[in-house]
Amino acid sequence: MTGRTGDSGQTETMAETPPASLFTPPFEVVRPRTQLFPAVFNSPHSGRVYPAEFLAVSRLDAHALRRSEDCYVDELFADVASLGCPLLKAHFPRAYLDVNREAYELDPTMFDEPLPGYVNISSIRVAGGLGTIPRIVSDSEEIYRAPLRFPEAKARIQSLYVPYHRCLEALVARTARIFGHALLIDCHSMPSSASGAMMGDLLPRPDFVLGDRYGSTCSPVVTDFVEELLTKRGYSVTRNKPYAGGYITQNYGRPVSGIHALQVEINRALYMDEETLAHHGGYYRLAEDVLQVMRQLVTQLPALLRPNRIAAE
Repeated sequence: MTGRTGDSGQTETMAETPPASLFTPPFEVVRPRTQLFPAVFNSPHSGRVYPAEFLAVSRLDAHALRRSEDCYVDELFADVASLGCPLLKAHFPRAYLDVNREAYELDPTMFDEPLPGYVNISSIRVAGGLGTIPRIVSDSEEIYRAPLRFPEAKARIQSLYVPYHRCLEALVARTARIFGHALLIDCHSMPSSASGAMMGDLLPRPDFVLGDRYGSTCSPVVTDFVEELLTKRGYSVTRNKPYAGGYITQNYGRPVSGIHALQVEINRALYMDEETLAHHGGYYRLAEDVLQVMRQLVTQLPALLRPNRIAAE
């Protein structure tokens, strides 16, 4: 970041700090001793390190910024390494940089200068304030005190986004090379309710939403199996609405090449207080259920991903 708040309350210029150096490390891979199954897990939005440099240029405190987090999702999936599968997780927060976007999806209203022509300024995610550098947190509060400079955004993207995706690509490619196919599980959480058409209405969401871009990024055999496992444990499950899968699911899922991607959204009310952001008692049951569902999934993947089985569907 390049600013701090002085006694006057105005943002002052300070020497640029390389974004990657604000996080130690920016992300990590929790690796099994030996990878046993063709699955890779990814938690891109559970980062919860909020550097002072970021807070100084934000209108919001850390608690408010955390409303954009997929709180504790990395912890809910942490035990997949014990099953023999790698887990990639971010330490930088989504409010600072969102890797589930194109590299340059940026809102021009956030910047004090025109953006280069290669920047995507017109996506639906940019329009909603949730581009690669988000303008708002999930409850629509503006993040920044003042306009950003494009070099700041570019530095974040080059030092955090690019290495993160390079790492994820390598994990998926290695898995496909070893096993002949791969499944990427993109792990997320969602608010327990959404605003309805009538002002003040809150529509409850299901326990899980499985996103496979309407069958285009993952074999229906796999999506069906995950839905069945969750339903048998008493959870409500929907597919693709309201979350069909973001950039990661869409970009990495190539079933014709043997690489499948499935986004899993978990209702936060199952495991946390959405106001205080603290665990509640449901966390432990959910963590155990997630582990058992993922255990059943990965052990069946060799059969589920057999080319003749998929072709028959």
